Amino acid sequence: MTTLDTAVLPTTRLFGRDIEHKWIVAVVFTLAIFLDILDTSIVNVTLPKLGSEFRTDAVEWVVLGYTLSLAVWIPVSGWLGDRFGTKRTFLTALLVFIAGSALCGAAQSIGQLVAFRVFQGVGGGMLTPVGVAMLFRAFPPVERARASTLMMIPTLAAPALGPIIGGFIVTHIGWRWIFYVNVPIGLVAFVFGFRFLREHREPSAGGFDIPGFVLSGTGLALVVYSLSEGPRAGWTSTQVLACGAVGTLSFIALVVWELRVSKPMLDLRLLVDRMFRNSNVISIFSTASFLGLIFVLPLYLQTLRGFDALQSGLATFPQALGIMVSSQLAGRLYKRIGPRRLMGGGLAWASVTILTFVFLGLHTNLWWIRTMIFVRGLGMGFAFVPMQAASYAKIRPQDNGRASSIFSTQRQMAASLGIAALATILSTYTRLGQPATDPQRALTGFHVAFIASAVFAAVGAAVAWFLVHDEDAASTMARTAVVHVVE
Repeated sequence: MTTLDTAVLPTTRLFGRDIEHKWIVAVVFTLAIFLDILDTSIVNVTLPKLGSEFRTDAVEWVVLGYTLSLAVWIPVSGWLGDRFGTKRTFLTALLVFIAGSALCGAAQSIGQLVAFRVFQGVGGGMLTPVGVAMLFRAFPPVERARASTLMMIPTLAAPALGPIIGGFIVTHIGWRWIFYVNVPIGLVAFVFGFRFLREHREPSAGGFDIPGFVLSGTGLALVVYSLSEGPRAGWTSTQVLACGAVGTLSFIALVVWELRVSKPMLDLRLLVDRMFRNSNVISIFSTASFLGLIFVLPLYLQTLRGFDALQSGLATFPQALGIMVSSQLAGRLYKRIGPRRLMGGGLAWASVTILTFVFLGLHTNLWWIRTMIFVRGLGMGFAFVPMQAASYAKIRPQDNGRASSIFSTQRQMAASLGIAALATILSTYTRLGQPATDPQRALTGFHVAFIASAVFAAVGAAVAWFLVHDEDAASTMARTAVVHVVE
C-alpha cells in the first residue's frame, strides 16, 4: 500500500480521540446554518395563523423584515470575520439569532414580532457567509468538493423540510414554537463551537468601509423590498418604482466606490477570476429556479388542490432526498469529470424535469408529483455541489471571507428575484395565497410559472458550458491532491 502524507491537518481532542478540526467546523456549521435557512421557509406556513391571532393583513412583514435584515448584514459579515475573528463573529451572530428567536416566540403584537424578526436577521445574515469562510478554510483545496457536499445538508434540505416541520408545529403545538425550537438546538451549537472552534483573523482586513456598508445596505434592502412588494402592490406603483430606482442607483454607486478603495467591504475585484464570476452567475439562475419552484408548488397544492400545509410539505419533501443522494455522488465525480459537466448536466436535467410540471392538472396523483420532485432534486444536487466547490477553487484562503460575502449576497438577491418573478406571473392569473376563484385560469398561471422556473435552470446550464477553460485547472487541482490512504 502506498501512502502519500505530505501534510498534517490540525486535530482537536474530543471524547478521548483526536478529531480533525475540519469536522468540528462542519458540525457547528451544519447545525447553525440549518436553523438559519430553515427559518426562512418554516415561517411561511404560519402566516395565516399570525394574521388571525394578531388581526392584521400585514403579516408578510414577518418574512419581509427578516429578509431585509439579511440583505443589510450579509455584505459586512466577511469584513467582521476577518477583522474580529471568524469564531467570535460566528458565535456572536449565532447568539443574536438565538436571542431573536426567543423574542419572536414571546411577541405580543405584530409590531413586536416584525421588530424581533429584524433583530433575528442581524444574526442570521452573518451566519452563512462567516460559516462558509470557516468551512472552506478548514478544508484544504483538494477537499473543496467534500466541503460543498456538507453544505448541501443545511442549504438545500432546510427549505424542503421547513413546510413539513412548520406545518406540524402549527397544527399540533402552536406557532410560537416555530421560533422557540431554535433556542435549544442553537445553544447546543453555541456551546460546542465555543469549546472547540479555533479563532482565525486576517491581518489584511483593513478598516471598516462605511460608504460601502451604507450603499450596499441601502441597495440590497430597497431592491429586495421592491422585488418582494412588486407582486402585491403592482410593478408600476410609485413605491415599488421609487425603491427599485434608488436601490439600483445605490448599487451603481457601490460598484464605483468599491473598485476605487484598496480595502473594500465587497471585494468586487474577485469577480475578475473567471471561475468565481461564472459560478456566481450560474448560482443566480439556479437559485432563482430552485427557490422559485419551492415557492410556487406549495401554492398549487394548497390554494388550487386544497391540501393543508403538512400535506403540501410531505409532497415536496422527496426533493430533499433527491438532493442528498446526488450531492454524495457529485462530490465523488467532481474530481474525475470537473465542474462544467456536472453543473451543466445537472441544471439541464432539472430544467427538463420542471417542464413536466406543465402537465399537472386539478386531479394529478400526488405520487406522480412526489416522483418528479425527487427527480428534480437529483439534478439540482449534481449542480449545487460543484458550483460551491468551483466558486472557491482559485480563491486564496485570505480572501475566503470576502468571497463568501459576495456569493451569499448574490444568492439572497437571486432568491428574491426568482420568487418575485414567479409571484408576478401567478398574480396575473389568480390572487396569491387565496383559494382560486377560477381554477382553470389559476392552473394556467401555475403552468407559466413552472415554465419560467425551467427557463432559469436552462440559462444556468447554458452559462455552465463557458467554464471550459477553467474546468481543467479545477479538475487538475483535485487529481494532484494529497491522497491519504487509510488501511
